[in-house]
Amino acid sequence: MIAQLNADYIRTRPGRALVRLLSYSLFEGRPLTTQGRWMNPLVFGLFSLVKHLPALRKVERPVFILGTGRSGTTILGIVLSMHRDVGFLNEPKALWHSIFPEEDLIGSYSRGPARYRLDAGEITEVVRRHAHRLFGAYLALTLSKRVVDKYPELIFRVPFVRAIFPDARFIFLARNGWDTCQSIDNWSRRLGVSTYSERHDWWGVDNRKWWLLCDQIVAHEPKLAGLYDQVRELDSHFDMAAVEWTVSMQEGLRLTQKYPDAVRLVRYEDLTAAPRDTLASLAEFCGLSLDDTFLEYGCRVLKPTPHRELPKLKPVIKDAFEATMFDLGYM
Repeated sequence: MIAQLNADYIRTRPGRALVRLLSYSLFEGRPLTTQGRWMNPLVFGLFSLVKHLPALRKVERPVFILGTGRSGTTILGIVLSMHRDVGFLNEPKALWHSIFPEEDLIGSYSRGPARYRLDAGEITEVVRRHAHRLFGAYLALTLSKRVVDKYPELIFRVPFVRAIFPDARFIFLARNGWDTCQSIDNWSRRLGVSTYSERHDWWGVDNRKWWLLCDQIVAHEPKLAGLYDQVRELDSHFDMAAVEWTVSMQEGLRLTQKYPDAVRLVRYEDLTAAPRDTLASLAEFCGLSLDDTFLEYGCRVLKPTPHRELPKLKPVIKDAFEATMFDLGYM
């Protein structure tokens, strides 16, 4: 589906469908393993122009969806995009790469150095100005009042984002680790491609994202203290996904403690079991008005999913994974 649109979405609120098409075409860029990468030069040309224009709209209380990929972040973003005030950006990594070139973990737009964790100290006035102009132009072009940006890896960059947008709100979406990791495993096997001498899959260009995760995050994660060398040798998609899920969830739990007024933990299982109540609570947290069309759409599309058979984990990650499951209330 282009821009995650289907007949129900278009029929429910046609104007929001147009916003999704503009978001997809002009602001999100096309990463590796996707079609349509020919449009990236056009997208970056637009960004270059916008960065030299005056601010087109003030960016207020942007909302960022964090967590681990394949944990329901996209469907949550799509549901929020049905709100009459919201423009939704689905992993606008091209936009963020234009703001801060060293953020590209996958290698979609650059094969140069990349940083998993970004802190407030990385912010310059130029970075801040470019971010506000790009997000402001997005709001102006889509006639939206609020932006929702789903980019799970921003979970390691919350201080960086808060230094740009001090009034930002962050939704930390957690999902049962077994389900998340099996979904990552299936995605990488299904959509991974080999091109020329490179492998492109969930872990980027020839495992670029995996090596960055190990060296910059795993090496400093207390739950995996002393296990860096063994973790780095993992080679199955499922075990690697368990590492990513564990360190991401631990980071999210720390963020809820550090920024209790700005970061809200939501479990995917609660979202799908009680969508109306959960979405109403999230709307209040984000400062969005209650919108019956948005709530009713969420109730239609958010459905519980059955748990899958539990595979075996390598011993090196098993204890940390299970401890994190316990911390999140899954065990």
